[in-house]
Amino acid sequence: MKKILSFKQRILRVVLITPCVLLACGLVGLWLLQPRKGYGDEPPAGYSSVEMIKLAIITRQLPLVDREPPVPETVEVKKGIEYGKGGEIPLKLDLYSPKELETPVPCLVFIHGGGWKSGKREDYHLYCVKFAKMGYVVATISYRLRDVAPYPAAVKDAKCAVRWVRANAKELNIDPNRIAAIGGSAGGYLAMMIGYSSDVKQFEGEGGNPEVSSRVQAVVNLYGPVDLTTEYARNHGLITGFLKKSYEEDQDIYKQASPLTHLTKDDPPTLILHGTIDDLVPISQADKLAAGLKKQNIPVQYERLKGWPHGMDLAQVVNDYCVLQMHKFLKLHLDAKQ
Repeated sequence: MKKILSFKQRILRVVLITPCVLLACGLVGLWLLQPRKGYGDEPPAGYSSVEMIKLAIITRQLPLVDREPPVPETVEVKKGIEYGKGGEIPLKLDLYSPKELETPVPCLVFIHGGGWKSGKREDYHLYCVKFAKMGYVVATISYRLRDVAPYPAAVKDAKCAVRWVRANAKELNIDPNRIAAIGGSAGGYLAMMIGYSSDVKQFEGEGGNPEVSSRVQAVVNLYGPVDLTTEYARNHGLITGFLKKSYEEDQDIYKQASPLTHLTKDDPPTLILHGTIDDLVPISQADKLAAGLKKQNIPVQYERLKGWPHGMDLAQVVNDYCVLQMHKFLKLHLDAKQ
């Protein structure tokens, strides 16, 4: 016979059981929010949604990077170097160099993101410090944003920065045949445009050192847009704001402005780092790039990070993984002497 509990007994049971249930739920929630580190070359486990990541950050279960680490004594920094002119506007970069270099080393050119409308070269201070400590000469550049000058101004500026680095290679103790372009989001886009459109004359020669090549030997793209002709891209405000024309007004400019359009078999090896829950630049963009590179038989390393969003490398655990993969990739393709 089923025992019937009194009202008092039922209340007592609720009082005793509820805290245990809440505690168990809380522990499960904390476990779901905490970052799960990868093992060796395995990427860190991600999250089910962007909202879960935001909650993990708020509850301090997901540590973020220190974006302004101190510069070690072994690294020299020179800020505000003019590398060219965009019209009448001085174009500047910051240079991070290992002290007492004895032989020429590879140069890494970092390009910040911000939807071509914001961001600054100082945003990549963290990466510059890390890679200068590893023995690279590292530049982080400014370029004309869309409200100052629309496309293709930013592309021309980024190429001008590479030409300046190559033109001054001897003075900077850089090997002019070992230069990489690296960027995130809009900066990743510009890194790809440097890498894949070296044979497009209309992007070349402006700003300074017109006789010098802007060709690079490696590209690292962190979650940058690849094909601007897709329905998602051509209807996105950041893209239309950058190109200053709608897709209906000028379809050709959307094709011309797409890194994917310019892929040829002689383009540089590329490392792609992109999160699967990116809600700004869909993962399908990175998938397209990887397929395009493979079709042209261009060496590609594709790090498709499950459960990570746009700007994923602001999380310390992801940043550590990105630095590890970037270093291995650069060492392989630039033959850096570490």
